[in-house]
Amino acid sequence: MRLKTYITSLFLITSVVAFSQKLWTLEACVDYAIEHNLQVKNTTYNNDSSKESYRQSVRDLLPTVSGSADYTIRYGRSADPQTNDFVNTDFFSNNYSLNANLDLFRGFQKLNTIRASKFIYKATQEDILQEKFLLAFRVMSAYYDIKFFEGLVANSLEQLEISQGNYDLVAKQVELGLMAGADLYEAESNLLGDKLLLTQNRNQLTNAKLVLIQEMNWTGASDIQLQETMGQEMAAMEERISLDSLYKTARDFVPLVKSQEYRVTAAKKQMQATRGSLYPSLSLFAGYGTSYFETNVDQNGEVIPFKTQFTDNQSKFVGAQLNIPISSGWSNHSRVKQQKIAYMQAKNNLEIQEQELLQLLQQLVQDNRALIAEYEQSAKQVESQKIAFDIAQKRYEKGLINALELFQAKNLYGVAQNQNLQVGLRLKVNQSTIDFYNGLPIFNIN
Repeated sequence: MRLKTYITSLFLITSVVAFSQKLWTLEACVDYAIEHNLQVKNTTYNNDSSKESYRQSVRDLLPTVSGSADYTIRYGRSADPQTNDFVNTDFFSNNYSLNANLDLFRGFQKLNTIRASKFIYKATQEDILQEKFLLAFRVMSAYYDIKFFEGLVANSLEQLEISQGNYDLVAKQVELGLMAGADLYEAESNLLGDKLLLTQNRNQLTNAKLVLIQEMNWTGASDIQLQETMGQEMAAMEERISLDSLYKTARDFVPLVKSQEYRVTAAKKQMQATRGSLYPSLSLFAGYGTSYFETNVDQNGEVIPFKTQFTDNQSKFVGAQLNIPISSGWSNHSRVKQQKIAYMQAKNNLEIQEQELLQLLQQLVQDNRALIAEYEQSAKQVESQKIAFDIAQKRYEKGLINALELFQAKNLYGVAQNQNLQVGLRLKVNQSTIDFYNGLPIFNIN
């Protein structure tokens, strides 16, 4: 039994460790986040609610049918249902009824309500998709933040390795009497500074991982390992992007805009449904009823049996009702005006969404041109600073410059590397965002 428990525990621990060491791609992070995000679940519940509202609006076309039954005991002085004479006795009675009502015309209120609820249902479907896209962009941002800080850590390790090599070189030179002890202190100071920078960058990397874990709602996790899919590769950089073409494509599929379009149509149909209350309404109605009274007796004074009374006391009716609204304190007209205002407001909200989308795309296109120029210049700067640092390293080894000048050259090279890394990742995120609005399948979201 102990061996079985030990093997089971070992298997569980191994599984947990293996899962925690999984290499996550951006797509896997997005899929996990969408599956476990609570806000996405909330929008899904809203969609379920609007779906049921739509179904009920269709069911409202069916006739309304109701039935009733009562059992009444009368005490003291009361009217005899058979003779209408007042009697002073106790007796009971039963009444049964079945009624039905069918609307033939109500100013097309129900039909327009069905159309309005249908468009609201479609709008909430787009809301789900919009929430997923927003989450995907947050995950992508957090994902590339990790990539950035991983790059900073790699650069810091490279700088630390250089400082360690210089420190070892100076220590050997001091030991041989070729350099003064002050040079060793300067080399040690540079080495300790690089160690501190490495620690700071690792801490920032840890915080970036925490942000991604929280966006994914990955409970119980403290670390995440990303798959090496980027390296220093950059997608083909396209400076000239047609804003009009990009806007036209994005305008046709962005869920936020489509959702507002549906809400505009729904508001229009709701306005038409409200306007229907100003028109006459026509309905059919029918009913069936019967009763039993303890006071109903035959010629011999015997109470007529229940079955006989149930058959003899039957009543049936059918009819039509025309209702013409004449005055209700102007409330119907007021509701129509309010709904017209809601319709105009929905149209204005759609224009706001279109305007914000255009402004966002304008900013993306402008940032794309600026980032391409920055990336190309920063790449040249890295090459230039690398050459300058190599020269400074050789001059330092020959004693032609001091440690401070070498440290400055090394720092400039490290800053250039970090700037190039940051600009490159910003450009990648910016281009991925443009690709998304251009209709490309950046996220595998349904």
